Amino acid sequence: MAGIEKLKLREVLEEIEMSRAAFYRLRARGEAPKLIKLPNGQLRCRRTDLDAWWAKHEISA
Repeated sequence: MAGIEKLKLREVLEEIEMSRAAFYRLRARGEAPKLIKLPNGQLRCRRTDLDAWWAKHEISA
């Protein structure tokens, strides 16, 4: 897993062009990309999970 790119939440928000508040609303509905919570409380998203999220929304759009 060390070779898999992990994005900071800030990077994810920039890429999907979404505010933090909107992202957390999406997350509350179970529609956000999968996140990893680190022991220090920070959140990360695997590049593969974000790409899968993009693909899912391209199909349904």
